Amino acid sequence: MKIELSDLFAKQKELDAHIQANHGLDYPSTRRRRLLALLVELGELANETRAFKFWSLKGPSPLEVIMDEYADGMHFFLSLGIAIGSQKTIYEITRPSRDMVEQVLTTYHLIDVLAQDFTIEHFEAAFQGYLDFSALLDVTPTQVADAYYKKLGVNYRRQTEKY
Repeated sequence: MKIELSDLFAKQKELDAHIQANHGLDYPSTRRRRLLALLVELGELANETRAFKFWSLKGPSPLEVIMDEYADGMHFFLSLGIAIGSQKTIYEITRPSRDMVEQVLTTYHLIDVLAQDFTIEHFEAAFQGYLDFSALLDVTPTQVADAYYKKLGVNYRRQTEKY
C-alpha cells in the first residue's frame, strides 16, 4: 500500500517554521537533537507495543496510544526530511518479514546510519523502515496521517502553552 506524504511534509514545514521563529532556531543547529529525539520516540513507540517485554504477560497499549507515539516519530522524520531536502513524498509500505522487535532494531540501526552520514539516501532508507513498521501495527496510511494531524494540533497547542 502507498502513502502519500506531500501534505504532511507541508504541514511539518509550517510547524517547523513556527517553532524556529519562536525559539530562534534553524535546521542545522537542531539536527543532532532531532535525531536523538527520533530515537527516543522510537523507543517510546516500542515501549507502548510491549513487543520486547518477554517477562510480562500484559498486552500492548491501546492502538490510540501506540499511534500517538508513532505520530511523534513521524514529526521528527518529516522535519529531518525537510532539512535534508528529500523530494520523495510517496512511499510503498510493505509488511516486513521481521517481527516487531527486529523492525525496531533495524530502524534504530538505519537512524544511526543516518546520524553518521546525513544523506538523502540514508534518510529515505530509515524513513522507509519506520513507515514499514506501520504495517506491523496493522494500520492504514489514512490512520498514519490521521494520527499525525491529531498530534500536529497537540504540538501547536504546546507551543502556545510554552510546553
